Amino acid sequence: MSLIEELKWRGMLQDIMPGTEEQLNKESTTAYIGFDPTADSLHIGSLVPILLLYHLQQAGHKPIALVGGATGMVGDPSGKSEERNLLDEETLQKNINGVRSQLEKYLDFSETRTNAAEIVNNYDWFKGLGFIDFLRDVGKHLTVNYMMSKDSVRKRIEGETGISYTEFAYQLMQGYDFYWLYKNKNCKLQMGGSDQWGNITTGTELIRRKAAGEGFAFTCPLITKADGGKFGKTEKGNVWLDPEKTTPFQFYQFWLNAADADATKWIKIFTLLQKDEIEQMIETHTKDPGARILQKKLAENITSFVHGKEECESAIQTTEQLFGKKDDINFKELNEEELLQAMDGVPVQTIEHEKLTAGIDVVSFLVDSGIFQSKGEARKMIQGGGISVNKEKMTDAALIINLSHLLAGNHIVVQKGKKNHFLVKTN
Repeated sequence: MSLIEELKWRGMLQDIMPGTEEQLNKESTTAYIGFDPTADSLHIGSLVPILLLYHLQQAGHKPIALVGGATGMVGDPSGKSEERNLLDEETLQKNINGVRSQLEKYLDFSETRTNAAEIVNNYDWFKGLGFIDFLRDVGKHLTVNYMMSKDSVRKRIEGETGISYTEFAYQLMQGYDFYWLYKNKNCKLQMGGSDQWGNITTGTELIRRKAAGEGFAFTCPLITKADGGKFGKTEKGNVWLDPEKTTPFQFYQFWLNAADADATKWIKIFTLLQKDEIEQMIETHTKDPGARILQKKLAENITSFVHGKEECESAIQTTEQLFGKKDDINFKELNEEELLQAMDGVPVQTIEHEKLTAGIDVVSFLVDSGIFQSKGEARKMIQGGGISVNKEKMTDAALIINLSHLLAGNHIVVQKGKKNHFLVKTN
């Protein structure tokens, strides 16, 4: 399959400019995607553009990852109903460094490679560009009518909050990025999410009008969940690529808990498995959904890609320890090192040692350790059979938790519902 054919099959292609496929088939092409440094880590919503660059490089083309040091100071109105807060330079630089270090993990930057990946920061060419020069050399090439026709702008103008000139100018800045890369890096293709189509085509228009050249473009769909929930969000917020923000165990769990419909779609998008293997797995999964082979393969592959094989194996081991049958593991037989290894990535709560010395009812224990906000909520969960302590289901809200429940290293393992585990430590 050609690159475009494979992206279509994987569900990673939405809009494509005429001539783009022919350009990619004709020669090794330099292409870029922009990453917005609004945080010091990317989240799993950024995995699709990362994988687009990965597939592009594997197909023999040159990928450029643009970190928006300049555009990050302005804010992209695409897909947003109101203007976001602008970042100060110190925060922005911290975010840029974090994003850069992550991108370097997934693409090949080896200088010996003819299509080595490259990272650029658009602040490098905007910092010396004066306002008058920008208006004269860029603004005059695009009409306000053209800019207002873009969905990202029109929706904001028609909405209650409107749009500031700062954000209105964003598409000119992104368009100039494409023009600058075209002129200085021979970059002929821009990719991005489908919400970026308007900004991307502004770039191709600027290349046509200002450089009498031809730029190409395609976008990928925005990822959705079958239940209508927002992709990449959990009860705790974003699922980050930074292991300090989302542990490899929590990351693995996100993919493992995917619905069947999502897993069928996501295994094509988020893994590098080949078509024949994926189609065989989907067929097998359809016959026995309870085995959840799609979810397991998806979680294993994407966790290994992002965090490495060793961290993935640790997450799998922790999952088996926590969610296996009660007889699979005896927590009381583990020393502290083994227990902490088994619980790697599980949230840690604390409770005063003296409370266990005196003895405390399980409801108060759950509230005082911060697992529940209220005793009523904790009591209701116990009555529903949703609480286990050291893998023993709690059926009596009056049960006393004391020193006898402590495992090695002064810890207690609590399970809340089917998916949430906590390690409670005394202090």
